This record gives sequence, structure tokens and C-alpha cells, in this order.
Amino acid sequence: MKAVRFHHYGDIDVLDLEDAEPRPLGPHDVLVQVHAAGINPGEAKIRSGALHERFPATFPSGQGSDLAGTVAEAGPAVTEWTVGDPVLGWSEERSSHAEYVTVPADQLVRKPDALPWTSAGALYVAGTTAWAAVAAVDPQAGETVVVAGATGGVGSLAVQLLRLRRANVFAVASPRHRDWLESQGATLVDYGSGSDVAERLRQAVETDGSRVQAFLDFHGGDYPRAALTLGVPPTRINTLDYAAAAALGTRSDGNAQGTSQAVLTELAELAATGRIEVPISGTYPLAEVRQAFAQLEQEHPLGKIVLLPGAAPALDRS
Repeated sequence: MKAVRFHHYGDIDVLDLEDAEPRPLGPHDVLVQVHAAGINPGEAKIRSGALHERFPATFPSGQGSDLAGTVAEAGPAVTEWTVGDPVLGWSEERSSHAEYVTVPADQLVRKPDALPWTSAGALYVAGTTAWAAVAAVDPQAGETVVVAGATGGVGSLAVQLLRLRRANVFAVASPRHRDWLESQGATLVDYGSGSDVAERLRQAVETDGSRVQAFLDFHGGDYPRAALTLGVPPTRINTLDYAAAAALGTRSDGNAQGTSQAVLTELAELAATGRIEVPISGTYPLAEVRQAFAQLEQEHPLGKIVLLPGAAPALDRS
């Protein structure tokens, strides 16, 4: 098969498409032919070496956690999956940016027929992270929640999960995504207008006659401290900036807390039934993985970018 590999830390030019073999199938494993696999900012940071202390790479390294595809083979102890089953799930071995991937059977859920392959392949990392972050601050109906980094892969899903809980959402993002945010019932706060983040947020929220009761940060920088300045209790602030969380005493729930078959099944059903949208800003064949990451890192697009390693079944190629 073909798989994305890199042999040392660096920019996108260290990524290559190489011949490789999937991990041998164990008794409880499933071999999946990958039709769609999302890419994520964390993978770019791992590839650059920025996360070496927390997530070191072993070279040559593969890439990718998100995956959706069809079962190509199942181990002898696997009873829940058969060849041809449509699935989505995750790899914990940085291996899904490939034509085939071997994963344990319990890291897969059935893909609903109505869920497009691109959405299914983009759902795991962003979806479970958003789910955990929202659960961490436990928003109640009518409460006001600020989301920083509201139009990335995680933030765009968190905004929608908050709205399903009937929270009032103020979304810190670029004005170029205003239309999408307003279509989701969120209020845009321009991330670039002025230097005092807390004061800009206070003015925006108080104009609406509210106060900030919970805060989700998917960007980092000044936002966790700004949330405290706004009077949000640390227990109702969730940030993916783990150093800031440790320093300020906030929460930092994310992918690790959200990862389960039950959560991914719930998210897949929400997406399949149209209760949440998985925004897709671009799709690329596996051979164009460098271009895919260039778009992700340079443009900060709405939602997710997805690699398409192989042809999906003809009835559902969207």
C-alpha cells in the first residue's frame, strides 16, 4: 500500500508517500481500506517537532488518527465486523494517512448510511475533542458561552454542540466566517479588532445583556486568562493550552476524555441526521498531502481538510 511517512522533524517537505505494509493483523484487529482521513493541527505540530516532549515521534513515522472506510479483513477473534462493513474510527498508532490501516476492532463504529465519507473521516479527533470540552463546562440552556478558535475543526463542532444545549454562543473568529457562524446561531466576535481580548468580549456580551458563564478555548494565548478576567470560574473554563491550564487551574479536557465508541457513535448519528454539520474546506488525494497541510497551516480554514486515499463505494462518494 501507499502511506504517508516522514523520517525526521521538519516542514511539510518532509512528508512523502511511500510503499509500506499495514501492521500485521492480530486476533482482535480489523484491516480497513481507508476512503477518507482528516488532517489535524496537532499532526502538523508533531511533524515539526513542536510536541516532541509530549508526543515524540519514532522514525520513520506515519501520520493520522481520523479514518473512515470499509472492512477489508478481520482477525479471527472479531465477531462484530465483517468484510465490506462501512466504518469510521481512529488509529492510536499515527497510521491512518494510508490506503489501508490496521486497528483494534473496538476503535471502530458503524458509519451511518446517510453520513458522507468525507464527514465520517473528519469526525474523530475534532468531534471527540469538542464533545469533551463542552461536557467539561456543562453548559445549561440560556447560559452564555464564549468559544475562542470557533471555526477550526474542533471549534466549529463545539459551537454546534453548545447550540444543541441551547446555550448562547459568542464565537471568536475571523469575520470571513461570519455567515457560517450566524447560520449556526452564534454571534461573531472579531479576533483581530483591538488588543484587549477580555474587554472586547465583555463589550460584545454585555451589549446583549448577558455575562460570560463558561469559556471554551481552542486557540490558546491570552484567552484562558481573559476568561478569568471576565469572572468565569476556573472549573467552567476549558482550554487545549495545557500549560495555561496547569498555571491557571482551569480544565483541559479534550480528545483523551472524549474518546470512546459511544461518543463517536453519538457524533456520527448527529452528523448523519443533520443536527450538526462537519464543515469540509478541502479534499486532497493522498499524494497531495503536502498541499493539504499547506492549506491547513497557512489559511486556517473553516472546519476540516480531508485526505482521500482510495475510492469510496459509488453510492456514497461525497
